[in-house]
Amino acid sequence: NGIVYTRRGGFIDMGHLRDQVDWTAFLYTELRTNKPNGKFTMILGREGGEKTLNALLPATLTDPDLILLAGKITYDLSVWHEIATWFGASTIPFVPERYSSFSVEDAYSNLLGVTIGIKALQSELPYEEAVTRIIDETLKNLDVVSNEAETYLAMESVRDIWWTREKKLPSSKVLLQRQLQVYPCLKPWLVPGWTSLSKESSELSVPELATNGESLNDFYQLEFKLNYKFPFKKMFPDRKDRNITQNDFDRLLARVATELNKKDSKFR
Repeated sequence: NGIVYTRRGGFIDMGHLRDQVDWTAFLYTELRTNKPNGKFTMILGREGGEKTLNALLPATLTDPDLILLAGKITYDLSVWHEIATWFGASTIPFVPERYSSFSVEDAYSNLLGVTIGIKALQSELPYEEAVTRIIDETLKNLDVVSNEAETYLAMESVRDIWWTREKKLPSSKVLLQRQLQVYPCLKPWLVPGWTSLSKESSELSVPELATNGESLNDFYQLEFKLNYKFPFKKMFPDRKDRNITQNDFDRLLARVATELNKKDSKFR
C-alpha cells in the first residue's frame, strides 16, 4: 500500500496497482470459466449507478486473448472509477471522493497494474509468486527511489504545483493538476529534477487488439445505468434512457475537462 516515486514512471500508487493486478486475474478466470457458454454476464455492483459486464466469447478467442481482454475490461473499470467519483460516487457515506479523482498517479498506476497482471497470467510461475517477482522487477526497471524520504522529497517538489496544503481533504481543491488523457496510451508525470539520467520515461499502452488483430472492444460491453448525480441530458441530449457503455467514456471525459476549465477560470 502507499505511494512510491520512480524516476521513469512517476508516482506509483501501490494500492491502485495491486487492485488492477488482481482484477485482471479475477476477470480472466471468469472469462475462461464461461468461454464454453459463448457468452458471459456479470453484475458488478453500483458505482455511479448499476454496472454490468456482458461479454461475447467465441471459440476463436484464445487463452492469450482472454488475458488481454481481461486487462482491457479491468482498465476500463478503473477509468470508470475516476469518472464516477468525479460525478459524486463515494464508497464512504457523506465523504465525497472527487478530491482524488484523476489524480496524476492514478491512471498510470492502474494501467501498470493491468500490465503486470497480464504478465503474471502469461508466466509459468504460480500466480502470487509471478506477481511478486514482476512487481519487484518493474519497480527496479522504473528506477524506483531507495527510501520513503526520497518519495516525500519528490512529492514536496511539486507542492503548490500539482497539489496544495492550503486546502484540507476531502476538498477537491487539494489537487491542482489532474490526468484526463487516459487513452490509448499513458506517459507518466515526472517531477522535474527527479528523472532517470540513463533511460527515458516508460510509456504504457492500453490493450486494444486480440492476437489476430481484432478489436478487444468488440467482445464485451460495460453497461452503466447512471444515477441522477450525472448531468445526463447535458451530455447525451439525444437519449431517453440513462444507460451508457465504455464507448461513451470520451463524452464523459470531455465533460470533466469542461468542468475543470470552468473551475480554473473561476479562481484565476
